[in-house]
Amino acid sequence: MKIVGLYKYLPIEAEESFLDLTIETPQASGHDLLVQIQAISVNPVDTKLRAPKDTVEENPRILGWDAVGIVTEIGDAVELFQVGDAVYYAGDVTRPGSYADFQLVDEHLVGAKPANLSIEEAAAMPLTLITAWEALFDRIRIN
Repeated sequence: MKIVGLYKYLPIEAEESFLDLTIETPQASGHDLLVQIQAISVNPVDTKLRAPKDTVEENPRILGWDAVGIVTEIGDAVELFQVGDAVYYAGDVTRPGSYADFQLVDEHLVGAKPANLSIEEAAAMPLTLITAWEALFDRIRIN
């Protein structure tokens, strides 16, 4: 599958900041969904995680966590989704991200894509919705 990845955390102007690469497509197991990415968005998490530092990755690091796509494969423990479902999510920063043709994501982090939103609109929502929810219900404690 095609990905946009990095090995070195370079300034954004550097030619090797982002590389077009090809890796094997992962397979779903457990509670994972394999999602074929249709749209992504970039948020502050992406820019903070790729900020310049001395770390060099052995395998390409794939950034990107807010995404929309179609479930193409499910793990043997998946209960909430089926192949063919349209989904959106803010993924897990400890796992490979959504700057790829496909992404593995735990079903518990995923929601059904709202039918009234385009894929672009839905891709822009996950982290902003989580941030608003936490502000209203966890911080301000609106009931």
